[in-house]
Amino acid sequence: MPSKTALSPQIADKTPAPSLRPHPADSEIWTIVRAEARDLAEREPVLRASLERLLAAESDAALLSGVLATRLAADEAERRTIGQLLTEVFSAEPYILARVELDLRAVRERDPACESFLHVLANLKGFHALETYRAAHSLWHSGRREAANWLSNLASLVFGVDIHPAATIGSAVMLDHGSGIVIGETAVIEDDVSILQDVTLGGTGKQTGDRHPKVRRGVMIGAGAKILGNIEVGAFSKIAAGSVVLKAVPSHCTVAGVPASVVRIHRADEIPSASMDQTIL
Repeated sequence: MPSKTALSPQIADKTPAPSLRPHPADSEIWTIVRAEARDLAEREPVLRASLERLLAAESDAALLSGVLATRLAADEAERRTIGQLLTEVFSAEPYILARVELDLRAVRERDPACESFLHVLANLKGFHALETYRAAHSLWHSGRREAANWLSNLASLVFGVDIHPAATIGSAVMLDHGSGIVIGETAVIEDDVSILQDVTLGGTGKQTGDRHPKVRRGVMIGAGAKILGNIEVGAFSKIAAGSVVLKAVPSHCTVAGVPASVVRIHRADEIPSASMDQTIL
């Protein structure tokens, strides 16, 4: 059996998984983004200059880096520095762009306020924070920990999302709204997870070492929920808004309350992260 802390498409308790949308190669998303940017530039003069700079990017990696650097930087010199660093990371690690593409698609499909991929890329700070984390995570594991911490701190200050660069986060993840999300150093988030604002994946304050939650595939975590300690949130479960979770959560259920307890068992085909249904009963 794979380690419960390893990022894996398998579910730790081997519960049968509902049928999820397959993850195709999503590189066509960047073609769509560019088409949406050209259309918007023609319609909205106020945004034309920034969109033309986006369209001038020589690669998908440079396009994404330019958007993030513009959001993160305090001035033009810092924008160039951050943009160069991010482009280097994204260009050297193609798997990161593949995960970004799945994140883009996840937000576009799950957020009813999103009318385009361009809107996600250009405007949503939860997405910006997650993709900045992906660069910081790569730097962390390549031995550039000071640069990783610098980038992570910038993202926390600008976006209000605090993700330790050593945390492990899969693909097709949505940080909805983003504000106030905290993800600790040894946290693991598998694929197809949705997390709303003001969520904490933290330690208890007493542990050292591996001390943060392990969130399995297909989970939705409601606004304001706190999950504390090295505990597992089972696949395709739902954490109700405002809950405080101190014990392991079984797969395919909803937990709610302070402290949280199981209030509903799900059908086998329910995917909370995709439905984004906030009801608990």
